[in-house]
Amino acid sequence: MKPKLDRIPPAVITAADYGRLAVEHVPEPIRAYIDGGSGDERTLAANTAAFAQRFLINRVLRDLAAGNTTTRVLGTPLAHPVMLAPVAHHGLVHDEAECATAAGAAAADALMIVSTLASRTLEDIAAASDGPQWFQLYWHDNRTRTMELAERAARAGYGALVFTADAPVAHVPERAVRAGFALPPELSPANLPSTPAPPRTLEPGTSVVFQGFMADAPRWDDLAWLASQSPLPVLLKGVLHPDDAVRAIDAGLAGVIVSNHGGRTLDRLPASLDCLAAVRAAVGATTTVLLDGGIRRGSDVLIALALGADAVLVGRPQIHALAVAGALGVAHVVRLIREELELAMALAGCARIADIDAQALFTPATGEEPRSTC
Repeated sequence: MKPKLDRIPPAVITAADYGRLAVEHVPEPIRAYIDGGSGDERTLAANTAAFAQRFLINRVLRDLAAGNTTTRVLGTPLAHPVMLAPVAHHGLVHDEAECATAAGAAAADALMIVSTLASRTLEDIAAASDGPQWFQLYWHDNRTRTMELAERAARAGYGALVFTADAPVAHVPERAVRAGFALPPELSPANLPSTPAPPRTLEPGTSVVFQGFMADAPRWDDLAWLASQSPLPVLLKGVLHPDDAVRAIDAGLAGVIVSNHGGRTLDRLPASLDCLAAVRAAVGATTTVLLDGGIRRGSDVLIALALGADAVLVGRPQIHALAVAGALGVAHVVRLIREELELAMALAGCARIADIDAQALFTPATGEEPRSTC
């Protein structure tokens, strides 16, 4: 494999270019793990296809001289609405792992959400960056272990917790299994307890899934408890159904992230984007709603914001960029998406993030040109 680049080639002008270059820097089994989805990968494909099926409407001759991409999410001021999604095991593609990603995120003024399954401790990742960071939290055996990790994140300076609820059963993408992927022992998640809880003893004839994984999975009362006891605001990630979004807010959560886990859990789920508008309508205009899944360009960001997202999460492109050029690549891929967003906003006649709404989308079925409030 080629070594990390110390400068960005002139031909790298989109996030997709990093995906193509990653072939030269990442062994095939690891690429299969990063890029793969569950089952037949229908949901994985749907995430990007959903953006391709939507179009924007341009507005001309507007005064955009004061335009910008600044915004606020949970009270945190951000230079732009492009966040780095929680992705496990950055050490697979870079020796400095999440610490390099954090440095790149800070250089690009991007909020980074650090995975529980990071290759470096959450404290080391926080120390590697002066930029805003949240911590993604999985349920860990019981309430005590889960709260211990939440409190560590608060002490380290993280601004919020992102509780992932849509992956109670862990599995490796079939593409990665066929490629022979195995997580190297030295890259075991750095934030997990050194003495995990003993495995559940199953009776003969019982299900590993139902009486095993799901018996220990969190439930709504656990989520309400976490929201009430957490030292940080909590967002729920993995929401697609509007009723689940409403229930999360009623349970005291600070917001929801519309996500199908990048197409890595249940195949045949709808694209995250296709669920966004219904979730936004259900929780109202003032609730924090983020979108995860399928973001590859700045125009994708604009479409997501127009459908109700306050900000978006970018997953695989950050790992491709980290693999190719380390922190420099991460900063560059975020900058590319941000600059594309600025261009898309300008051509759509939108000066501010707060101005973007559904009127920025072209809806040919009505036979009328959408009115714009931008």
